[in-house]
Amino acid sequence: MNGVHAMLVHFPLAFWALATLMILAGVFLSGRFAELSRAGLLPVLVFSLLGAVAGLVSGWLVWPAEANLYSPLARNHILMAIWSLAIYSSITLLIWRFGALMFQGTQRWALVVLALAGGLLFAITGTLGGHLAGSPTHFSQLLAAFGWTVYETFYVPDAVLVALLLLAIIAAGVGLTAKTGDKG
Repeated sequence: MNGVHAMLVHFPLAFWALATLMILAGVFLSGRFAELSRAGLLPVLVFSLLGAVAGLVSGWLVWPAEANLYSPLARNHILMAIWSLAIYSSITLLIWRFGALMFQGTQRWALVVLALAGGLLFAITGTLGGHLAGSPTHFSQLLAAFGWTVYETFYVPDAVLVALLLLAIIAAGVGLTAKTGDKG
């Protein structure tokens, strides 16, 4: 089952990486490529969420819950996977609800920040998963430089909590002041 999980998680990771690039192209580029990126984003996001759910379910089936929750490495892996899913679910809902309006005005910056934060989280998720599978990466050395020992530390650094709080406040502000184009 470990092989099935490893195979399944590559689908949402690939779709999330593609979605992040599509968001950046849709925000920072103009022309046909940017239009195609914006138009094709929602299906990519939907497929990513389906793959993420399959990956999470298969991950829970790999080891007993007691084993997953005992190891700081496994807990962080699960936590990062759920946060990644939450961020890309939020992006999916925003694109589904507001479509092209998310690429205009201040909303586009919220989309960029969410996409980059989601990209960082799924990179961490994959790195931790690689450690669990016995294939550590050099990215964990970068995490260690920020004080995160992947085999021992189970916490969210204070700077991350502050950044998440600021992001939530900014996103709420953008959401409350955004013009949706709805009449009535």
